[in-house]
Amino acid sequence: MAPPEFGLFLISILMSVAGQWLLKAGALKLGQVNNSNLISHVLGILTTPELVAGLACYGLGAIAYILLLTRVNLSIAGPAVALVYVFSVLIGYFVFRETIPIMRVVGLGLIVCGVVLVIWKS
Repeated sequence: MAPPEFGLFLISILMSVAGQWLLKAGALKLGQVNNSNLISHVLGILTTPELVAGLACYGLGAIAYILLLTRVNLSIAGPAVALVYVFSVLIGYFVFRETIPIMRVVGLGLIVCGVVLVIWKS
């Protein structure tokens, strides 16, 4: 990947990860949804700053991804954005204090190895 493509790739990944983090933070503010509070939660999405910002980040990430797709093959860009999963798990661990079982660590390692193999130029 040339520097411009790599920049679009990074923006897409970082915006998606930021979106995940903000959506989780906003969801924690809303609390658990059930049948009695479904409507208020849907309306709460529009008034919770973290959720609105998270959706905006996803939008910016999607725009960067679309621009990336104009420059590289989907067979490279698609699998490469799987790194979002890796960063999401790390944010869950470091920010939200979620546990990471060993099998998930192994899975994340396989994702990273797969991405390296997909984008590797021979």
